[in-house]
Amino acid sequence: MSRNGRRRSRSRSPRGRGGLAGSRYEIGKLQTLRPVQWSQVKLDPIVREPYRSKASYRRSEREISEWRRSKEITTKGHDIPDPIFTFEESGFPAEIIDELRYAGFTTPTPIQAQGWPIALSGRDMVGIAKTGSGKTLSYLIPALIHIDQQPRLRRGDGPIALILAPTRELAQQIKQVADDFGRALKYKNTCLFGGGKKRKQQDDLEYGVEIVIATPGRLIDFLSSNQTNLRRCSYLVLDEADRMLDMGFEPQIRTIIEQIRPDRQTLMWSATWPDIVARLVKDYLKDYAQINVGSLKLAANHNILQIIDVCQEYEKESKLSILLREIMAEKECKTIIFIETKKRVDDITRKVKRDGWPARCIHGDKSQNERDATLNSFRSGRTPILIATDVAARGLDVDDVKFVINFDFPTTSEDYIHRIGRTGRCNNTGTAYTFFTPNNASKARDLIDVLKEAKQVINPKLVELASMKVKGRGNRHMTTRYPRERRSRSRSKSKSRSPVRSRRPAGLSDRRRSHSRSRSRSRSPVRRSPVGGRRDVRTRGSSPGRRSISRSPRRSGSGSRRRLLPPVARKASHSPPPSRSPVASSRRVNGREQKNGRSLSRERERDRDRERERDRDRGDRDRDRGRESNRDRDRRRRSRSRSRSRSRSRNGNGRASSYDRY
Repeated sequence: MSRNGRRRSRSRSPRGRGGLAGSRYEIGKLQTLRPVQWSQVKLDPIVREPYRSKASYRRSEREISEWRRSKEITTKGHDIPDPIFTFEESGFPAEIIDELRYAGFTTPTPIQAQGWPIALSGRDMVGIAKTGSGKTLSYLIPALIHIDQQPRLRRGDGPIALILAPTRELAQQIKQVADDFGRALKYKNTCLFGGGKKRKQQDDLEYGVEIVIATPGRLIDFLSSNQTNLRRCSYLVLDEADRMLDMGFEPQIRTIIEQIRPDRQTLMWSATWPDIVARLVKDYLKDYAQINVGSLKLAANHNILQIIDVCQEYEKESKLSILLREIMAEKECKTIIFIETKKRVDDITRKVKRDGWPARCIHGDKSQNERDATLNSFRSGRTPILIATDVAARGLDVDDVKFVINFDFPTTSEDYIHRIGRTGRCNNTGTAYTFFTPNNASKARDLIDVLKEAKQVINPKLVELASMKVKGRGNRHMTTRYPRERRSRSRSKSKSRSPVRSRRPAGLSDRRRSHSRSRSRSRSPVRRSPVGGRRDVRTRGSSPGRRSISRSPRRSGSGSRRRLLPPVARKASHSPPPSRSPVASSRRVNGREQKNGRSLSRERERDRDRERERDRDRGDRDRDRGRESNRDRDRRRRSRSRSRSRSRSRNGNGRASSYDRY
C-alpha cells in the first residue's frame, strides 16, 4: 500500500514505471511508437562492398536486350547492372552455390538473374513477378552477403536484416529457407508471429540474431516493450507488399520503417502493382530500380489451365462433390479449396469427410499447433485435400499441388491470381476450377481480361454476365414476370383501372346517379365538399365527338353515351357466387331485377341464410374442439400431479428425485 492509501499497480509496462511511452498492437488497434530522432543518434557506418560480376566476358547490349525480351523482363531506372546467367557469375561463396545445387537449382530464374546484381550493388529496388518464380531467394541470399560484410553483433543489438511478411504461414516458410542457406554461413534467424510461443521468440531476440522474419503486429509488440530495437537494421525487405497493404497494415509498416535508420537498403517484392504500393514506394524508396517479369497488368501463370463454371449458389456443393470424385481418381490429386468465410470452411470440411475423402481445414480461428499440423499433413501427402480461407492464398509453397478450386470467388482479381498461383509452381502445370455465380457479375469483366491475357477459353455464360446491366431500384418493373403494359386488364377505352367495363343504364335518374359511387381508382381531380360529403368534379368541356380525359367512369357532359352500373346494396357481408349456367339470364321487370323469372332479392336472402347457418355450425365445431382440448389439458394435469405425489412418497423427503424430473 502507498502512503495515500491507494494500491500500487503491479504492471510491468514501461508506461506505468515512468519509462519510455510504449504501446501494443492488439487486433487492429495501434498506438504509434515514439519516432526516433536519427539526427541525434550516433550510428555506425554501413559497409558496402562494390558489386563486380564474375562473368568471363562482357555481353553486348543487344545480347542482353534480346535475353530480357525473351524472358519478358522490363527494367526502370538508371545504371541497371547486367543480368547473370549462371551461379558462378554472381560471386557467391562456395557454400551458397553448393546449397543451391543441393536444392535442385541448375540456373537462376529470370527474377533472380536480374534481381541479384541490383540487390548486391546496395540499391533500393522493387521486384514484381508471378508467384512461384523464386522471389524468396532473390532477396535472402543478398541479405546473407550483406550481413557477412557488416561488423559482428554485440550484446543488446537488434537484427541486421528485417523481413516483413503478411501472414504467419509465409513467415514460417521464409524461415525454413533462411535456415537452409543461413546454416552455410552460420547466421542465426528467428520468426516473430502471433500465435507462436512468445517466450521462445523473446529468448532468441535477447541472445541475438542477424535475421528477423516477422509479421507487423508481433514485431510492434516487441518494439513497444523495448525487448528489441532496429538501430542496427540496414537491410529491409517487404515481401508480398500488396497483400500487407490490402490487409490494412499500412500504418504498422510506416511505424516500423520510422524505427529503422534512414540510410538502410529497402527491397519491396510483390506479385501485382496496385496504386497503394506505388505510393508507399514513392515515400520510402530512394533512387530505386524496378524489375517487372511479365506484364504490369493482372496476369496469371500461363502454365495453369483455368476453367470457369457459371452456376447458381445452391449448385456449388453438388458440383464440388462431382469434381472431387473426378480429381481423386487421378494419380496426383493434391488439391486446395478456397472458401470465403471460416464457418463455411468448417461446414464444407465436414461434408467432404462425410463423402469419404481425407481433408483438413485451415483458417484464422485455428490455433498455431493445428495450423502447423494441417500444413505438415498436406505437404507430406497424408491429407491430399486442404480447405482454407485466403490465409493460404499467399506464400504457401507446395510444389506438387495439381488442382485449385475456388468454391467462392474472391473479392478482387489480384486475390484470384494469387489463389490459382498455388498450383503450376516451378514450371509445373496445374488446373484451377472456379465456381462463378450471378452474385459475382461485377467482377466478370476483370476475370475475362485475366483469361484473355493467359489465352484461356472463355465461357459464353461469363460473357453474358459481363454484358448484363445491373438493375437499379428505379426499374423494379423490369424484374417482374409480366411487362408493365400487361398489368392492366381493363379493355375499356377509358383510362380507368377498374376491371369492370363501365356502362350507364338508360333512364337512370339524376338523383340516383349522384348517389352512386364508383369503385375505380380514378385519377381525376376530385375533391370532397366539407358539407354533406358531396364531390366537386372538375372535368374538361365535353363534346359529342370528344372523349373525356377523366379516368372516372362518370362523365360530366349530358351528351356522353357512357353508362354506369346499377348500385349494389352493401348490406350483405358475402356476395353470392355468380351463376355459370349458360341458360341463366337476368332482366329488369317493373324496376326489379329478375333471373329466369325469379326475383334476385329472394335468392340473395336465401344465400344469406345459408351463410349464417354455415357460420353457426362452424362456431359450434370450434367450441366443441375447445372443450375437448380443455378436458385433455385437465387430464394431463391430474396425471402429472399423481406422478409427483408418488415420487414424494417414494423419496420420503418431500422432493422429487432427479431421475423422475428428466
